[in-house]
Amino acid sequence: MQEPQQWVYPSGSAAREPWQVSLGASDSLPVTGWAHTGLKVAELGPDSAVSLPAESEERLVIPLSGSFTVTADGTDYALRGRTSVFDGPADVLYSGTDTALTVWSRDGGRVAVALAPASTSYPPRVVKSEETPVELRGAGNCSRQVHNFGTPAALEADRFIVCEVLTPAGNWSSYPPHKHDEEKDGETQLEEIYYFETRISPQAPAGQAADPVGYARVYASDDRPIDVTTEVRTGDVVLVPYGWHGPAMAAPGYDLYYLNVMAGPGPVRSWLISDDPQHGWIRGSWEGQAVDPRLPFGS
Repeated sequence: MQEPQQWVYPSGSAAREPWQVSLGASDSLPVTGWAHTGLKVAELGPDSAVSLPAESEERLVIPLSGSFTVTADGTDYALRGRTSVFDGPADVLYSGTDTALTVWSRDGGRVAVALAPASTSYPPRVVKSEETPVELRGAGNCSRQVHNFGTPAALEADRFIVCEVLTPAGNWSSYPPHKHDEEKDGETQLEEIYYFETRISPQAPAGQAADPVGYARVYASDDRPIDVTTEVRTGDVVLVPYGWHGPAMAAPGYDLYYLNVMAGPGPVRSWLISDDPQHGWIRGSWEGQAVDPRLPFGS
C-alpha cells in the first residue's frame, strides 16, 4: 500500500534551497510516479530574487503575498501582488517554455511557480488581477471562491490548468468528492497539486491567538491504494495522483486557501471530472441555497 507520506508534505519537508516547496521540477525532491505537474514556492526578503533556468516546461508565476518583477529572457514584467492570498487575485505571468526566469521583490514576499513539462510554447502573457475570472461555486456551507486565471477559458497554454480556491471558515470545498484519473467520455486524466494556506477568520475576536488548520481527504477510486486524511496549514502540500479527492475542509474559525496545479498525459487540456456516486447528489441540494455572504474575499 502507498504510504500517505508519499503524497503529503508538511511545510518545509519538500524544501530545496532557495525554495520552501520544490516538487515536480527537474531539480526537485523526487516523487515516485509523479510526472506531469510541479510547484515551487519561495519566501523572499527585501531586494532578493530566485531564478529558474530554461527548461522544457511551461510556468506560471503567482504572487502569494507581496509584489514582484519577473525577468523572462531579458524582458521585465511587473506583477501587482496582494497582502495575502485572501485579498483577491494578483497579477500572474505565463512564461511559455524554454524560458529562463528571475523573480525579484523590492519589499519581499512569497511567490509560487506552477509548472508542467510541455512541448508546445505559447507567448508570454500577464493575466492582470482585474482580468481574472472570479467564480463563486457551490452554496450554503459548500460555498467557495475560485480564481480561474490559469484555466483553458482564461489562458492559452499547452498542458497545465491552474487556479486558486478560497473557502470560508466552517465550509467544505472540493466537494462532493470527485476524480479525474481516467481518459474516458466525460473525464480527463490529471495529476493534481494542492498547496495550502490558512488564517484566523476575520470574525474571530481581536487579538485572538490560534493555530489555523484545515483538513484534506483523498481515497481510492479503484484498486490503486491511496488513503489520506490530514491536517493542513500554511505551506503544506498534498499530491493527488489518482482517486477520489474532497472534501478540503476549512475548520470553524479558520479560512482556507489552496492553489491547484493540474496536468496529465491526455490529448486535451480540459478539466472533466466524475463525482463519487455515493455523494454526487449533494450538488442538487445547493439549488435554492444562497452563496455564503462572506464571499467574495478581497476587493
